Formats: sequence, structure tokens, C-alpha cells
Amino acid sequence: MARKRRGDRVDGWLVLDKPAGISSAKAVAIARRAFNAAKLGHGGTLDPLASGILPLAFGEATKTVSLVMDGRKTYRFTLRFGQQTDTDDTEGAVVATSDNRPTDDEIRSVLPRFTGTIQQTPPAYSALKIDGKRAYERARGGETLEIQPRQIEVFRLALTGRPEPDLADFEVDCGKGTYIRSLARDIALALGSVGHVAALRRTQVGKFSEKGAISLAKLEALGHIPARFEHLLPVETVLDDIPALAVTEEEATRLRMGQPLQMLRTGFSDRVPPMSDSTALMRAMLGDRLVALVRNQDGEIRSVRVLNP
Repeated sequence: MARKRRGDRVDGWLVLDKPAGISSAKAVAIARRAFNAAKLGHGGTLDPLASGILPLAFGEATKTVSLVMDGRKTYRFTLRFGQQTDTDDTEGAVVATSDNRPTDDEIRSVLPRFTGTIQQTPPAYSALKIDGKRAYERARGGETLEIQPRQIEVFRLALTGRPEPDLADFEVDCGKGTYIRSLARDIALALGSVGHVAALRRTQVGKFSEKGAISLAKLEALGHIPARFEHLLPVETVLDDIPALAVTEEEATRLRMGQPLQMLRTGFSDRVPPMSDSTALMRAMLGDRLVALVRNQDGEIRSVRVLNP
């Protein structure tokens, strides 16, 4: 007997504005219940401390999550000088203090060190896996961790305000794998002080921004009324920048079955969009329907992700 699927099929993206104080997992669970969705994932975890954009992928959109995870992200954060914590945010225990409070000019002078391709050591209390176990689980168990630095990309980093001598506000555009808690920690250390993240908000993830986002409170208030679906965006929303390859019904069927399409077939290569990278992803489209994400591999168009109709 076939296993009955729990929940309804729901496909698309929801741009959720997560409030501070709850985990991303809890926010996902609330959204799943709101839509009674059978399948739901998200495009990048936010710490409980943080608020802001948490893109949720329903159903077939889960097959495009990696494209969102690899996109640029924008954060606003507040660095509190004078106290370093073991979590690099307000939830941890104080492990070091400093009386040094840098000036605005001193802060701006060190920011170029943290722009571009740089090395960054993730926080001990992070979801990073070390020998198959989350770093925060090991840290909570009393282990002293040696976490290796990783290469990250910071495209823009700016000081945006000084509410008081202990606090400095920043905005940053960065790539995949950047820890804002580590960035704040390292800026303070570079200034001869110590510090931690006092507030954090993510304002953009790839194409998703605060514009058009729905708050968790509003989503819960909508309950199960049809209006909640008005906030769902098509799966294709994250694929606008990926070239489209028009396919026939027969070709669409072959791709769905995992069978390759030969580039040398008469007239087929003329439909392949010109690209600087011949192995880059393409959208196989049957009319206005997304069939699959495909790639040219040695003269064959092969499915990377098949989308169910």
C-alpha cells in the first residue's frame, strides 16, 4: 500500500520576515502548519537572536534552494564594544572585557581589512559540523574547539551609525558562509578592543528582500484562509537569471525520465542559449512550464533537477 503523504502539495517561495527570539526551525514549523504543506525547506538559517528575511521553499521550490543559498545576503548589525562572549552575541557568557572604545575614524580605517576575499573563523557556537557533530553541541559539552578559518566574500561593509560610544551600527553585503558574529568579533579585536553582536537583521537574500515579505504574526493571523496563497511566489522566481532552453513535449518527457538530449540533433543546438560558460545551468521550458534545470555535459543536455508538473 502506498504511503499516504502528510499535508498538501504546495509549490513556491514565501518571503518570511522572522522575528527575533525564535529559531528558524520554529518559524518553518509555523509556516508549514499555516499552509498544511507536505514539504518545506528554507534558504539559509537565521540565529534566534536575528530577525529578517527567511526565504521558505515549498514543494518543488526545495529543488532550487541551493541557488538561493549561494546568493548574496545583506545584513544590518550592531556591535557592542567592551565585552566578548563565548557565543559572540548577547546570549553567551562574558569571556573578556576592554575599556577601549574606538572612534568613528578608527572604525572606518579597519573596514577595508574585512572587505573582499578574506579568511574567517566561524564561532564556536555555530551549526558547523565537526567530525559529524554540530560545533555548538561540542561547545556546550565543554570541548575546546579548534575551528579552521574559511574563505568568505564580503562585497561591502559600512559604518552606518554610533548610537552611543559602546555601540556601532553596520551594513554588510556578503557571500555564502559568512558569520556576522565572527565579523563583529574580529572588527573589535582589530581595533584593540573586544565586542559582540548586540542586534542583527537580514534584509536581503538573493532576490528576496524586505519588500513583499510577510511577518510571522501576519501569516499566523491569516490562518488557513485562501489569502495566504497570495503571498506565495512561483518556483521560477529564483531562476530569472538562468538562461531558458525551449524543449518539445517529447524532449520534456525524456528529461523527466533522466534521459539526455543530444546536442547534435538537427536544429537542437540552435535553441541552446549562448553562454560564456557552456556547462552553466539552463532552464528547460515547455512553453511557460519549468521542466528541469539542465546542464550541457559533453554534448548532451542532462537533467540536474527535474521539476514535477
